[in-house]
Amino acid sequence: MKGIILAGGAGSRLYPLTLVASKQLQPVYDKPMVYYPLTTLIEGGIREICLISTPQDLPRFRQLLGDGARFGLAIEYREQARPEGIAQAFLIAESFIGKDAVTLILGDNIFYGGDVFTRAFGDFKSGATILGYHVNDPERYGVVEFDEQGRAVSIEEKPKSPKSNYAVPGLYIYDNEIVNITKNLKPSARGELEITAVNVEYLKRGTLRVQRLARGFAWLDAGTSSSLHDASAYVQTIEKRAGIKIGCPEEAAFRQGFVSLTQLEEIVGKMPNCEYRSYLETEVVAEVKRLLK
Repeated sequence: MKGIILAGGAGSRLYPLTLVASKQLQPVYDKPMVYYPLTTLIEGGIREICLISTPQDLPRFRQLLGDGARFGLAIEYREQARPEGIAQAFLIAESFIGKDAVTLILGDNIFYGGDVFTRAFGDFKSGATILGYHVNDPERYGVVEFDEQGRAVSIEEKPKSPKSNYAVPGLYIYDNEIVNITKNLKPSARGELEITAVNVEYLKRGTLRVQRLARGFAWLDAGTSSSLHDASAYVQTIEKRAGIKIGCPEEAAFRQGFVSLTQLEEIVGKMPNCEYRSYLETEVVAEVKRLLK
């Protein structure tokens, strides 16, 4: 399975921050925002990743992530000249996807808690898998309606009268039919290829699976100034209390076996003296060495 990080868009909701850098390069506590979706894909065992962003922002992402080798990944970059819907990503990345299944994650979505995605990626065979997350304001999102047996029966984009409180977060898993489905989509009234229309098509085919996220799982959308602040506060609280880091791709790559302990030590050794380096040295490298004795 391959992975796409969609990190485009105008970033208008974060103005004037986005005059300086892309939304997905803004800090969420102690890391660039894009580190969090990147880590989610790594934790799911995905090693081939395509990052899609605007022509002006792509050089900054390349500077930050390079070719992905230090994480044991292969990262490609594609331009989204104009934001014309989430589903447009599958057309931009068509040659990257090839004949594989693909996961798309939005660059401003942060997930934390359990092994939900590891299991979702591992269990995926065909069709589509999306998530359902209970929210208090479902009218802001794509909303899934379930029948009495817990099966999805409808999906609506930002409905005025939501049929449930289950929103669809920004992570989607599709089989290779996704490219053909997207090619046959008609733009919505706002001129975009809507991801909800993709999900509705899979639902019509009877091949859509909706996995409801359990209580205690955290989904943070850091697309506005207030939600960016809330996400930073959440990450800071968890990290300080638990003594771990959320969204640390170097650690995730090591724990997935994408890089060896020796390679991780080399990566850490090139970092300046900072809290991030100290965490990897003391809580990851040193701890592993202690357990190996």
